[in-house]
Amino acid sequence: MLVLTGLLDLPSLQFPLFLVFLLIYLMTLTGNLLVLFLIITDSHLHTPMYFFLGTLACLDMSYSSVTVPRMLFDLLTQKRVISVTACITQIYFFLFFCTSEVFLLAVMSCDRYIAICRPLHYMQIMSWKVCVQLVSIVCVFGAAQSLLHTVFLSKLLFCRTGALQNFFCDLPQFLEVSCSDTFINVLLIFIMVILLGVGSLGVTFFPYITIITTVLKIPSKQMKSKAFSTCSSHLTVVFIFYTTIFFNYFHSYSNDKYGEDIVASILYAVLTPFLNPLIYSLRNQELKASLKRNLQRLEIQTGQKISTIVEEQ
Repeated sequence: MLVLTGLLDLPSLQFPLFLVFLLIYLMTLTGNLLVLFLIITDSHLHTPMYFFLGTLACLDMSYSSVTVPRMLFDLLTQKRVISVTACITQIYFFLFFCTSEVFLLAVMSCDRYIAICRPLHYMQIMSWKVCVQLVSIVCVFGAAQSLLHTVFLSKLLFCRTGALQNFFCDLPQFLEVSCSDTFINVLLIFIMVILLGVGSLGVTFFPYITIITTVLKIPSKQMKSKAFSTCSSHLTVVFIFYTTIFFNYFHSYSNDKYGEDIVASILYAVLTPFLNPLIYSLRNQELKASLKRNLQRLEIQTGQKISTIVEEQ
């Protein structure tokens, strides 16, 4: 059995923290579900960009649901005990959803490049078949990478009950409490981060050199503003996601840096999926317009129902 140290050891703060993170989790689900609802119900949003944005919303809800419910349970019960098998399972799903999001952000960057730099060929290149294939490839790569880590984690030995310096089972802290030689596991993390992380980061940012050059040449201020709003939303999400992940997986873990570790974990495991729908909805004019149309439709339907009830009485 392993022990999760959690957020704070102060019993008086456990319930207030439970309420705060419960509210954040519910708002995360609500925000991402709202984005999904708008994309599904509004025909104006049936485009490749919003298909990928809907997939991002699903991934955000999923990897938030891997960590936050367990944290809420521990805050409420103060048990904080988890088996090695359950811990490895949590690591697998967390890595799967995180890795899939890394690849998806790269795909979304390529989608923006084609939409802005090759607009006449956009719908030919980014057909619905291609979009589904790209998301399928993202999920397959995410599952394969997570499975590889899980196979090597299952071979580790644990001689005693260890304390994980986190509120969920994350890879670096899990390796610290093992009494086996973790050189292969650490090497695997390093190789995967270099090949997949840095590679995906390059694919994500490189198209923006051409995108920015192309956008600056657009004569229409309205079109230029629209292009910059969608690109800036994507870049903001990418910056927050990569900054917190690289900080978490590349910086040295020690007891005197425990506070920094927790902050980094909260940022990328809890707050990033909470912020993503806010970033996209606040900066995306089409999503805001879709929300306004749905609210107007709801208002009209409510008014008609009230009128019908009044007439019947």
